[in-house]
Amino acid sequence: MNQMLQDSEVKASEVKDPPETIDRPPVPAHPRFAKPQRVAFVQSSWHREVVEECRVAFLEEIAARGIAPAHVDLFEVPGSFEIPLHAQLLAKTRRYTAIVAAGLVVDGGIYRHEFVADTVIKALMDVQLRTEVPVFSAVLTPQQFHESAVHVDFFRKHFAIKGIEVAEACANTLLSLERLRGQVAAGLCSRCHVTAVILRCALLRASKDSYRVRPILRGAPKTARTSG
Repeated sequence: MNQMLQDSEVKASEVKDPPETIDRPPVPAHPRFAKPQRVAFVQSSWHREVVEECRVAFLEEIAARGIAPAHVDLFEVPGSFEIPLHAQLLAKTRRYTAIVAAGLVVDGGIYRHEFVADTVIKALMDVQLRTEVPVFSAVLTPQQFHESAVHVDFFRKHFAIKGIEVAEACANTLLSLERLRGQVAAGLCSRCHVTAVILRCALLRASKDSYRVRPILRGAPKTARTSG
């Protein structure tokens, strides 16, 4: 009997407590688009192992926000300086609702890389203002960048963060523009409706006025013709 009790105590001690469930934050429910979206992602091939982290993170985040990877077309150019022209040509096709640029501009020791970065950013802004297609920039210019494993690893992680941020900005902007265009269209429709009502009232009033004049004209005495 005592042996049975000891065995039961041993078995009870061997039973482990169930693992604690971790309360994870719920996945945010992002608003969906009313119309299908298509994005062009243009990246420079210079320091590809760093810049591609932005692309991977962007595709994952933008998919969670309602734009499937199949609706994102990828384009690669030699360097960041070549991105604006490609962005402009892509915007003019009217195939894409947004364009994303990614690149890494570093000091090559010959000229100030800040000038190149400023030129690229200004050109991208000019593209979106002229074509009315939003352009988002993940073209980064670090203060210092060395061809070392430490710097490469640091900026790879940094570009991954920027990929998430640019996807968030892209999705939110497209949603905002979609609502804005809907409001503008609704405003134009309401104005057209008001104009039509005013015109109809004016026509009805004119027809009533003409109806009132007719009996007076009909009852007027005719002038006798004089024989010449």
